[in-house]
Amino acid sequence: MKAQILKRISPIEEKPLELTDLPVPRPGTGQVLLKVSTCGLCHTELDEIEGRVQPKLPVVLGHEVVGEVVELGQEVLNLRLGDRVGVAWIHSACGKCRFCHEGKENLCPDFKATGCHEDGGYAEYMVVAEDFAYPIPGQFTDSQAAPLLCAGAVGYRALNLTGIENGKSLGLYGFGASAHIVIQIAKYRYPESPVFVFTRGEEHQELARQLGADWVGAPKDIPPQKIDFCIDFTPVGETIAIALSALEKGGRLVINAIRKRDNAVLDYATHLWHEKEIKSVANITAQDVREFLALAAEIPIVPEVQEFGLEEANEALLLLKQGMIQGAGVLRVSHRAVD
Repeated sequence: MKAQILKRISPIEEKPLELTDLPVPRPGTGQVLLKVSTCGLCHTELDEIEGRVQPKLPVVLGHEVVGEVVELGQEVLNLRLGDRVGVAWIHSACGKCRFCHEGKENLCPDFKATGCHEDGGYAEYMVVAEDFAYPIPGQFTDSQAAPLLCAGAVGYRALNLTGIENGKSLGLYGFGASAHIVIQIAKYRYPESPVFVFTRGEEHQELARQLGADWVGAPKDIPPQKIDFCIDFTPVGETIAIALSALEKGGRLVINAIRKRDNAVLDYATHLWHEKEIKSVANITAQDVREFLALAAEIPIVPEVQEFGLEEANEALLLLKQGMIQGAGVLRVSHRAVD
């Protein structure tokens, strides 16, 4: 099979992914083999490539995977050949520790990430446990479904972690793949909550307005009022301090990033006093994905996507780093007759 493989840590500018031939993997007990149709692009892939997150090497990246079940391992109970499913960042967890028993398998000490600890979807085929393969609602195309599996599901978790209530204000810092989905959730669930979007670039700002932002500005602009809850989607550390400065007293900032390219510099009196809070998002649970896919179909959410070929993975990730992708980037790996 064709696969983009990462063998070394380096800047994405050096185009380190290598398109190569690998054996088709075989599903183990409780696993299924997927023929990959699409795989979304994520900033976490940049973190892996550039060493901020340490993947196992060599590795096939990609954790926003949509594909068709083409082979069943032993003891697979709920999936059938031909099912269309998605795979998210969570590839597996132990199922035995207290975190798993509490539905917090994202905190499991044996958590394995798709495309980081186990091979992911930058390939024509991949294997995954059926417990972490999710049926895709029928109204989404494969390309539309891919960003729902990480950008959407993690954004959904981040929004829930804010604790927002209808009528309270929400600030979104950065407006890429995840934020442009989160604003659609917020407008649906909290229709009386004003949403303030902080992003660079006229195209990103215009998309925010089209999706219902009540105010749009650059990251360092001063919003028309203090904000009750903020989510930081950006890859840079300075946004943490900027968002905390915009928070109302008693407000909460949720950081929707596994890693930052650099550290935040905070002053307690300026940024944290008056009972302000910072909360991180640590991956996602299987329940997050299931709940979000159902909600996305109900709203419905239609992600803005830009497609690239599997052979263009290096170039597409460089565009992602440069903030040049509108909405979400998706690798087209293969075509299905019904897609």
